[in-house]
Amino acid sequence: MSLSQIDFNTVEDFDPSVAEGHKVLYDREVPFEIRNQADAGTRDNEVGSLEAIRVKILVMGEERNPLTLRIELTSENDLFFHFNHNLDEHGFRSVQDMQKLMVEFPDYPNVLIRMFNMCIKEPETHLAVFVIEREGLARLDFIQNMEYKFVELLSCNFVMSPEDVVRQHIGFRYNTVKSRLSLVTARLQDLESLIKVKNPSLLLQINKAQQGKDKANSSTMSSRSKAFT
Repeated sequence: MSLSQIDFNTVEDFDPSVAEGHKVLYDREVPFEIRNQADAGTRDNEVGSLEAIRVKILVMGEERNPLTLRIELTSENDLFFHFNHNLDEHGFRSVQDMQKLMVEFPDYPNVLIRMFNMCIKEPETHLAVFVIEREGLARLDFIQNMEYKFVELLSCNFVMSPEDVVRQHIGFRYNTVKSRLSLVTARLQDLESLIKVKNPSLLLQINKAQQGKDKANSSTMSSRSKAFT
């Protein structure tokens, strides 16, 4: 069987996020404002940097009645950025009391999904502010801009993932990209073989056009290099 015939889902089966039996409910990039307060010189009200953070929401057990919930945050800009929020029904009771939440634990995943989606759809009025604190702790605040004031809707505590977990995820992401590259390369080879049999002259034209593009790109890079010397 050629690589182009392999179902890419087989690669996803090795995702460390689901290794213990968790189910993925949500997996999207969400705009975050990152505030790093781990540095002593950083002020609490200092505006952070905007970044697209990949958010995964996972549950253990039935989706409608989960035993535990986990949120994983990762970044394409920083492979070592990996934070998690874990909660079961008992822990949720404390959050529910402190933040005056009017939902029960089975509804908590859907509340989070709505919050993240609002940050995607309406980033001007719904903000996800991620505050990195000291000793590997962090906090995610969902804030709504009411024009006349900012209202905190929900807050979730996070911890930095252990080093071995971070290494597992980095390895998985590397292997995922490598597998995708292999699949695309194999598919290109299949297409080239098909065109070579069906229409050899077309393949010749495609190769000549590609050589022309490569030559033009090489010339452009050479000119830029000379400009800086």
